[in-house]
Amino acid sequence: MTPAYSELVDLLAAREGIVCVVGAGGKKSLIYALARGHGGRVALTATAHTTEFPADLPAGQIVDEEVALPERIAQIARDRSVAYACPSRKPGRYAGVSAATIRTIHNEGDFAATFVKADGARMRWLKAPAVDEPLIVPGSSTVIPVVSILAAGEPLTERVAHRIERVEAAAGLSRGEILTPEAIGRLLASEQGALQGADGMRVVPVINMVENDRQEELARATAAAALAMTARFDRVVLCRLTPGSESIVAVVTR
Repeated sequence: MTPAYSELVDLLAAREGIVCVVGAGGKKSLIYALARGHGGRVALTATAHTTEFPADLPAGQIVDEEVALPERIAQIARDRSVAYACPSRKPGRYAGVSAATIRTIHNEGDFAATFVKADGARMRWLKAPAVDEPLIVPGSSTVIPVVSILAAGEPLTERVAHRIERVEAAAGLSRGEILTPEAIGRLLASEQGALQGADGMRVVPVINMVENDRQEELARATAAAALAMTARFDRVVLCRLTPGSESIVAVVTR
């Protein structure tokens, strides 16, 4: 178990319950880090399309039609973690599982925590959700919005952002304008951005891909801006989830 990942589980209030990860810039990497750091029996899944699970993930892997998943998972040893999804026609991809089935599997499987990728971002560095996103499991204990600090200083274009017109509205920018820490902070604090669908749930944002001093400076400014704009969360975790150099860079609070 990686010590940095174990600390990350507690910082992100991800020790128990259903934890949904949303946004862009490292959702899957974060979910895998949480699974590796938890130390107990956990489940990993998605409500949206996702890529194949890594072979070295410390969990049994089950891909089957949704109706068959609860029984298949019930046959796994009760001390073993499980990664599960539905098959997809797209090579290298899995289809998502419904919120109702995830809730059933979590409750009946005696999992300490279930980590859910709850939307897609097409490998961009930030996003704002469409009206029908994210697909958060009702009653989730924690929602973790993710953004990559690599977006800071870049113009707002499709190369950087997914659902650019939604980002424009949530971040208060126009296409082509520079994504400042204040604008990204506004996206993290927006009910039409990172907070959409998270009513009544604990929120702990993550700023990922913080690799150097300049990026840490930008990430700290982004976190401070977000914290000043909302009372929905009390800290932002800055991290680097690159395999082999994973690190919690900082925790920014009010």
